[in-house]
Amino acid sequence: MTVVAKPWPTLFFSTFPITPQIFHLTPLTMCLVNIKPLLPGHILVCPRRAVPRLSQLTAPELTDLFTTVQLVGRKLEVIYAADALNIAIQDGEAAGQSVPHVHAHIIPRKNMDMGEEGSDKIYKLLESEDGNMGAAHAQVEGRPKFPTIKPDSERLPRTAEQMRAEAEWLEKKMAEID
Repeated sequence: MTVVAKPWPTLFFSTFPITPQIFHLTPLTMCLVNIKPLLPGHILVCPRRAVPRLSQLTAPELTDLFTTVQLVGRKLEVIYAADALNIAIQDGEAAGQSVPHVHAHIIPRKNMDMGEEGSDKIYKLLESEDGNMGAAHAQVEGRPKFPTIKPDSERLPRTAEQMRAEAEWLEKKMAEID
């Protein structure tokens, strides 16, 4: 897989400029830290071309997207000492997609990280206002540091600086892993 060297061009997640949030870039795919992570390490993998539905991707875009999901997921498991991963795509508004740009969520998981409620709670959070990244991108600064699972009212979007710092850290950590 070809990785694009820095400096990177201005990149967008739908209409939102996200270049400082990027930590891995290929000619067709980008990985970015999440503005409102549901758990530590929750990231997004997106095609560089902004299309709302998976069926609109070309065969090379689709191949690169899933190859990147596999590669980055493997590295996130090491970085976050995860036991497993959630990998989810909400393909269209009726499926809970809050930003009209294809994206796969990768969420590192640990045994019992959701407590007694069970690991399936993450899907409810992805479909709820907790997972609404479009609204999160529209909110203003003054955000708390890296959150854990909390009600949406307590889990506010992170600042651009917090996301840039995490993206730089992830880029470095990923380079350390074969």
